[in-house]
Amino acid sequence: MWLDFPFQPRQASTVSVGWDHLFYFLTALAVFFSALIFATIFYLAIKYRRRSKDEIPPPTESNLPLELTWTLIPAGLCIVLYVWSSSLYMRDSRPPAASTEIFVVGKQWMWKVQHPEGPREINELHVPVNQPIKLTMTSEDVIHDFGVPVFRIKKDVVPGLYTTEWFEATETGQFHLFCDQYCGVGHTHMEGWVVVMTPDDYERWLDSQAKVEPMAVAGGRLFDQLGCGTCHAAGGKGPPLAGLAGSTVKLQDGTTVTADDAYLRSAILNPRAIAGYSAIMPTFQGQVNEEEVLQLIAYLKSLGSPAERKP
Repeated sequence: MWLDFPFQPRQASTVSVGWDHLFYFLTALAVFFSALIFATIFYLAIKYRRRSKDEIPPPTESNLPLELTWTLIPAGLCIVLYVWSSSLYMRDSRPPAASTEIFVVGKQWMWKVQHPEGPREINELHVPVNQPIKLTMTSEDVIHDFGVPVFRIKKDVVPGLYTTEWFEATETGQFHLFCDQYCGVGHTHMEGWVVVMTPDDYERWLDSQAKVEPMAVAGGRLFDQLGCGTCHAAGGKGPPLAGLAGSTVKLQDGTTVTADDAYLRSAILNPRAIAGYSAIMPTFQGQVNEEEVLQLIAYLKSLGSPAERKP
């Protein structure tokens, strides 16, 4: 029976090994010190037990070498754990520059996925093997959490914010994905599959999907429908948008920000929340949903390379 009950899920991503080694080290430390502490308690309880009613224990004397030992060794182990875990976190929190970006929207109780090329999925995510994948995620209702145990990834998906996580699958196959944050009565059913394919099979899968306009094209069409070009065209009241995404933006109060996805989302839905932002920008809160916001952002990213800008 125990042969079918693995200690850890299989390793199927480039980051799995590093986190598993840290987990094994933490487990070994916990087991070792738990055994040492309990053995010491039992030993001292037996050795220094009261043997008669009239027995008076000797006075306790300090032992500086012993106190330094049980202080410095745990402190050193804590430093090792901090450096090790923080280095893993910093390494794995930033997606590689060449990552393929896929967009995920959580909703009670399903995962809605859209590829930049246009195809959409529900509770499934098709990706190519040996290629880094960046997930840009948000929620339409409550906090969810996108987790894939075999990839050793999990990240909260928060309404009103963009969170990101990335992975690079090392083998093909189907792997379970879950919502790892209780999100309501249907939480246990909010699951799906990550389907990892060879690059050629992935391209064939993209071609086989129903012809859907790419996200940037859909965003451009929505941009025109909302009349955004009225202000952002040449000579309009608003700044031109070519090269905005990813650039350094100088605000009217003299501060600078990076026009990342979160900034672009705020500029569309709640521009007055951005310090120093021009008050002429209207809000589109309630006029576009989360998927349409992602399409608008994809369109803005398609307009040019980043450059230093001033509104």
